Amino acid sequence: MSLDPALAASIRLVVSDIDGTLVRNDKSLSERTRQAVARARAAGIGFTLVSARPPSGLGELVERLGIEGAVGAFNGGTLFEPGGSIVEAHRLSEADARRAVELLDEAGLPIWVFADGLWIARDDSTQHGAMERRASRVEPTIASDFSPWLGRADKIMGVCDDHALVRRLEASVGAALGSSANVVRSQPYFLDVTTAAANKGAGVEALARAAGIPLEATAAIGDMANDVPMFAPVGLSVAMGQAPEEVRAQARHVTASNEEDGVAQLLDQLVAARS
Repeated sequence: MSLDPALAASIRLVVSDIDGTLVRNDKSLSERTRQAVARARAAGIGFTLVSARPPSGLGELVERLGIEGAVGAFNGGTLFEPGGSIVEAHRLSEADARRAVELLDEAGLPIWVFADGLWIARDDSTQHGAMERRASRVEPTIASDFSPWLGRADKIMGVCDDHALVRRLEASVGAALGSSANVVRSQPYFLDVTTAAANKGAGVEALARAAGIPLEATAAIGDMANDVPMFAPVGLSVAMGQAPEEVRAQARHVTASNEEDGVAQLLDQLVAARS
């Protein structure tokens, strides 16, 4: 899918997802991508992040990429400045958090709760736990009862390698919680439950507003269902090459995969269009 030169030349801000987008499958940031972000900044194109990760999982990337403006965690539910100062935070109601835990328990999924800067799990052997340590940069807090944190939960997550089950739960849990919650897959094996305001559509709007850049001059890039809400508001929506077909179909442009540094390729195209 070709990138319209005039549209590419108009972009002044790029908002990127992290996992499956900015970083490779082993969670590493390539030097090629780091340098592409620097070239974009030198050409007058801002760059920032919005991710399902907690704030603790964004700090190192923010530092390595030299990001100076606000970034978004928990699918845009928490916006914070480099250094950790919170700009705004939107959390689940206690009733929704409790109901989400009940529904995921009924389905037999291991559950993670993110609250008070903690990653809370019932045991230390959950699938994808090792990768979550790398992504979130925290160790799990082990607790058999989530109740003490459900009044302050930023995100409830169900973890399961049955991708079809996760897809079905995305629909059924979303229907059960209704309009007050946002229920979406951030990976084929992760089901994220956040408050309704914690969605990447609202997140990209807030980040563009914080940067002082019009949405029509903003690009958003991602790979999963939780990234699709940020495609509609922006001037340029970009899906990763390995993204599911239903995600690629909703983007205006498709770049290369995350393993092929698709973000770097896009940024270099935007820089070339401006020059």
